Amino acid sequence: MRNIAIIGAGQAGLLVAHGLRRHGYNVTLFSDKTPEDFLNKTRPTGTAARFEMSLEFERELGLNHWDDVAPKGEGVHLHFFPGDVRNVLVTLLGRLSHPFLAIDLRLQSHRWMHDLEGRGGKVVVEDVTIPRLEEIAAAHDLTIVAGGRGPITKLFPRDEARSTYVKPPRFLAMVNVVGVAMKLDYCPFLPVKFNFFGRYGECFWVPWYHKDKGPGWSLVFEAKEGGPIDRFRTIKTGAEALETAKNVIRDILPWDYQWIRNAELGDELSWLVGSFVPEVRKTAGVLPSGRLVMSVGDTNQSLDPIGGQGANNGNKMARNLVNCIIERGDQPFDMGWMSSTFDRFWERHRFIDKFNNTLLEPLTDPGKELLIAQYGATGMDGDNSGRQKIADAFIENFNDPALITEAFHDMTQARALISQLTGQHWIWSKVRGMTGIAKAQLRQKMGMKSGHPGTM
Repeated sequence: MRNIAIIGAGQAGLLVAHGLRRHGYNVTLFSDKTPEDFLNKTRPTGTAARFEMSLEFERELGLNHWDDVAPKGEGVHLHFFPGDVRNVLVTLLGRLSHPFLAIDLRLQSHRWMHDLEGRGGKVVVEDVTIPRLEEIAAAHDLTIVAGGRGPITKLFPRDEARSTYVKPPRFLAMVNVVGVAMKLDYCPFLPVKFNFFGRYGECFWVPWYHKDKGPGWSLVFEAKEGGPIDRFRTIKTGAEALETAKNVIRDILPWDYQWIRNAELGDELSWLVGSFVPEVRKTAGVLPSGRLVMSVGDTNQSLDPIGGQGANNGNKMARNLVNCIIERGDQPFDMGWMSSTFDRFWERHRFIDKFNNTLLEPLTDPGKELLIAQYGATGMDGDNSGRQKIADAFIENFNDPALITEAFHDMTQARALISQLTGQHWIWSKVRGMTGIAKAQLRQKMGMKSGHPGTM
């Protein structure tokens, strides 16, 4: 059987390793950290919420060790603020057909590395430099780089045709906390809590499983420069990150402040701040000797966390790569084949990138039509209304962005979707939604509670 080397012990690299071992390949995983280092000496590199299509692959590989203990997210609760931070224009409560999970990546790498060795894979702990990569590539039939967004990514040029951004669209902060109720009193299910501020960025809370302390939340802040969310640039410690997170919530999301005020940092490493440029890179990389290596996961395509697509993208890319390697048989892993593997992935999953970018940009007119038409959805069990079906379709798109991403960019498709899901002409959904939103706006102007579904 052919010999495959994988550089990097993050989620995508480990999934490829396990997928290939399952089919009998000789797999050597190179990691700059031991499993215990991952568990005790590193930061989680993201929230890594995964939806059903991604979790299905993990279950197939027997890697779903936390199904019975991790909090199961059931959908999304959204507040949308087009202007003033105190003016909630619309809420959306959409439920998923299957729950999502977000597991501490440190715990995951620790367990999956031990699993790989137990299944006959080899784990080598060393920091792989370019000269060392030359040696590894010479000794293996195929070398796959899954090194995240580290220096080794310079081997893989930017794919200009598929990349949108040339600078970071947001300044990011992640603060993972415990000691907080695993519910939100204004939502009838356990959600990702999204807060979209048209002018200032986004804040969202994701049910998350901490490596030591169990169920908690990953708080993610996406700041546009100069706005009220943009307070994390000088953060140096976890304590500062937590205090700043609480202050942002107190100032612009006061209904969640009592819920979060006694939160504790999961551990002293359980936070991140920084920024990066989301981009697609070429799949094939050429070493100084002329030997080829190929990329997968964040090394091949990095995504802003706004749509929760990064880990899902990596899982789907890993599955595609494993299938392509198996189908290749004994044929050479040349540059044409490497490029074709990503072309195949992109053909099926290009809407991941488009959907994620849609959330980073101002809401489109068709998107506004969908948001208006779903207004009034309650997220309650037994709500089978047309508006609930629209809200649920929006949330199911996080699982598979091929479903309705195009409808956010094409008014004809948006209106057809509304009519299909409600069983009536789209105009009636728009009129009903606009009437409800107008009433809520009037109540807010009069100093009253808005009366939006899913608000205190």
